[in-house]
Amino acid sequence: MASLSSKIKEYLKANSITEVNFFSDVLLQDDSDGNGPYIKEWNIEGVAKPTDEQLATYDTAADDEEYNNSQIAKRIAEYGEWKDQLDEIYTDIDAWKTRIASIKTKYPKR
Repeated sequence: MASLSSKIKEYLKANSITEVNFFSDVLLQDDSDGNGPYIKEWNIEGVAKPTDEQLATYDTAADDEEYNNSQIAKRIAEYGEWKDQLDEIYTDIDAWKTRIASIKTKYPKR
C-alpha cells in the first residue's frame, strides 16, 4: 500500500499541481495511536483537502510511482558514472546498449 504522501502527490497531479512541499503546503502527522498518518494542515489554494476515500482511489497509481522510483534508483546505481558510460559508448556503443538493456530488464517499471 502506498504512503499517504504518495497518494497526496497523485491527487495533486490529478488537479494540475506538480509540486508539493510537505513542510509548508501539506503537513502530515502521526500521533502513534495506531491510526497512522493524517493530514494535519492543508495549505494548497484552489484544491480542496482530500477525504480518505478520495485518497484511496489514488492508491494504485501511488504504489506504481513508488515502485518505479525504486526501480529507477536501482538502475542508476548499476549504470555507473556518466563519465564511464560516455567512455563505454565511445569504445563500444553496442556493448553499452546491451548492458543498459539488461539493467532495464533486471529492474522493470510498471
